[in-house]
Amino acid sequence: MEGNRRSARHSPGNVTIQDVAARAGVSTATVSRTLANPEVVSATTRERVLRAVEATGYTPNVAARNLRARRSMMILVIVPNVASPFIAEVLRGIDDELVLSGYDMIIGNLDNLVEREARYVKLVQSGQVDGVMITSGRIPGDGDRSMADLGVPMAAVCAAVPGLTAPHVTVDDRQASIDVATHFLEFGHRRFGYISGPAGNVNEIDRYDGFKEGLRQGGVGAKDLTYWPGHFNLRAGVDAAEDFLTLEAPPTAIYAACDEAAISFMKTVISAGRRVPEDVSVVGFDGIDVARFVRPTLTTVHQPRYELGRTGAQALLKAIAGLEVEEPVVRLAAPLIQGASSGPAPV
Repeated sequence: MEGNRRSARHSPGNVTIQDVAARAGVSTATVSRTLANPEVVSATTRERVLRAVEATGYTPNVAARNLRARRSMMILVIVPNVASPFIAEVLRGIDDELVLSGYDMIIGNLDNLVEREARYVKLVQSGQVDGVMITSGRIPGDGDRSMADLGVPMAAVCAAVPGLTAPHVTVDDRQASIDVATHFLEFGHRRFGYISGPAGNVNEIDRYDGFKEGLRQGGVGAKDLTYWPGHFNLRAGVDAAEDFLTLEAPPTAIYAACDEAAISFMKTVISAGRRVPEDVSVVGFDGIDVARFVRPTLTTVHQPRYELGRTGAQALLKAIAGLEVEEPVVRLAAPLIQGASSGPAPV
């Protein structure tokens, strides 16, 4: 009898989903569905599969433990563009914090395309993640259905998300941009240019509004501010620079909504024979690593990218655990770091 019980037990390395299905008296599809999305099967079926998983040692203990706790130990991180040098350091902060609690992350790359949101709404609906971190500034949707309607714990980092009642960890884009305007004014500049991020982006709105407010406080009106529409990328700086080079009385101080645009603007105008900062001063936003290595080094608003990710992950893990988040809105300091790309206005 003892020998029969011993022989009925499979070696964990040889157990298949068919073994679990046979022991539970269900189909392999039911086993798969139960492990991936337990809420879609009945409690009785769920318990039968759980007992079979434990008895056979299928994926030793992990599937059974997660099923019992109703945890996937996965976090979905929504990013606008995974290739962005800004996002890379944020992700490192998120990952370093998650691993301390045994969590892994899935990166949901939107590639700046709204139509990609639907796939991640479906992923959350399937129960494959325990929480969602949003870095894109908007709640992903699938037609009329919002990810926020699915009841999954969420947190936002890098950008405030309108309508999301969840922890937010950001910097004060508006105040940082007022500081940029003050920086230029103190150097005596009176003609200004602004290279924007994507229209409607919450960070872009705050950066542009803050810059205009800072200039207004210094007595500068709209006629002395040239606006170039763009995105958070290199192309925006090139396009703005090409137009800048055609102007008879161009701005002497340029504020770009991201470092990539600031760097490509500098390269383009320098290649055309203009000097930075002698002819035109340039300031960026983000504080990406390469800003310290371009020539001239870039003056930039430094976002604490790693700390944004780490603090956001801490808040999300608390929300998943059902703990109260002491500070639902955290704003980290974003100081202006002086480089060699900004200086006195040309005489």
